Amino acid sequence: MNSRRDFLKKSILTVGSTAVGSSLIHAADFSSSKPRAGIHIQENDVILFQGDSITDAGRKKDNLNPNEMNAFGGGYAMIAGGVLLNKCASKNIKIYNRGISGNRVPDLLNRWQVDCLDLKPNIVSILIGVNDFWRTKDRGAVNTPEQYKGQYKELLDKTLSALPNAKLIIGEPFGLKNVKHITDDWFPDFPKYQTAAREIAKEYKTAFIPYQAIFDAALKQNNGAYWTTDGVHTSWAGSNLMAESWLSQFKLG
Repeated sequence: MNSRRDFLKKSILTVGSTAVGSSLIHAADFSSSKPRAGIHIQENDVILFQGDSITDAGRKKDNLNPNEMNAFGGGYAMIAGGVLLNKCASKNIKIYNRGISGNRVPDLLNRWQVDCLDLKPNIVSILIGVNDFWRTKDRGAVNTPEQYKGQYKELLDKTLSALPNAKLIIGEPFGLKNVKHITDDWFPDFPKYQTAAREIAKEYKTAFIPYQAIFDAALKQNNGAYWTTDGVHTSWAGSNLMAESWLSQFKLG
């Protein structure tokens, strides 16, 4: 884990110039992503990453400070956050990562006051959903796409009630088929959760990152084991690809 994290940290300054990754992002279908390259970073903005283990990425959870590398783990949030801090150095922004491994939407709801609303973020990025489905397979949890959608909408309603001017970014849950955990029995059920996330983004007019389409396009360059370690958790290359995709939602000078 430490060596992987060290490698990822070295990639922060190069993520914006990765030609292959950029071409894959532009090749993916962003038709449902609104706005794309439309979020402006303002002076003193607070940006929050939220989600499960993909966002957590081994972060040091007893470090709750913004803008500190070990508080970000070794994934896309650390890479993308570093680029923002570099590009927006004069704007005094604060970036937090509050992703927690294993979380589902109900877990976010239970901790949302402390781990979101109290931070008063101007921009809230959420990637959640793979565990909402996965736990129905490996632990017998009872959850349907309809329940996932309803809980997700409750989360967004709570957010916008407290922070009516917050800009929201919804990431599509994703899985790369035939890589370790992602077996045939994930389909056709798992895509229903992806559809729910896409519908929520459209209904709430949030930015939407179609990670599944992005990774599907990336498979033309290399296989799923190159982009993820197990079909879900990203490799160094996969984390960079996610970071570039996330950053494409912003208008950076």
